[in-house]
Amino acid sequence: MTIKEAVRERHMVRKYTDKPIPIDIVKLLEERIAENNKLHDLRLALVTGNSDGLSGVAKLLLAKGVNNYIVLAGLDTSGLDEKLGYCGADIVLYAQTLGLNTWWVGGMYNGKGAKKNLDDPSVRVNGVIAIGYGLTQGVQHKSKTAEEVSKYDGKPPQWFLDGVDALLYAPTALNKQAFKVAGSGNKVSIECDSGHFAGIDLGIGKYHFEVGAGKDNFEWV
Repeated sequence: MTIKEAVRERHMVRKYTDKPIPIDIVKLLEERIAENNKLHDLRLALVTGNSDGLSGVAKLLLAKGVNNYIVLAGLDTSGLDEKLGYCGADIVLYAQTLGLNTWWVGGMYNGKGAKKNLDDPSVRVNGVIAIGYGLTQGVQHKSKTAEEVSKYDGKPPQWFLDGVDALLYAPTALNKQAFKVAGSGNKVSIECDSGHFAGIDLGIGKYHFEVGAGKDNFEWV
């Protein structure tokens, strides 16, 4: 499965089996995380064997069998949340190509619990991603239309349409899909207004659009 194919195959999964992630898959995930950390100066980390990154409410009411997660963390600088969203999206889709399922835990994560697993306690945590083998593969949620989230100056090229299509499969806080994408020539702009998680959602949206459109076909403005 390619990353582009994973865009359509990935669905939110909150309930997991007790099957551990094999060592070779753990290694691949850690290598991907390390690449993202190096490229974007982040402190993402894979935690296995516990669920202390989830809040009590999440464990009690929503999650089942979560025993592994990815900590979304970095130095508290401008643009951190967007980078966390962008790199988190990369890891989520990569995990899907490895046969794993994920759940982007937004407001129901336990920052203190997650931070205990990091080497640098000074970083800021803004979310975790549960990861493992789901009891199901999840289902596709109702989506907005391309017309509701995008506009193009003139007849949109196929790469723009493909980018918007991939964007509509992106996970967002409360499933708001609060994106506004505009294109003109090979220039594209994107905004996202979804409250506290606007930066995270913007990064996720940018990654998904790039996967669909192809990074070589346009530039962000």
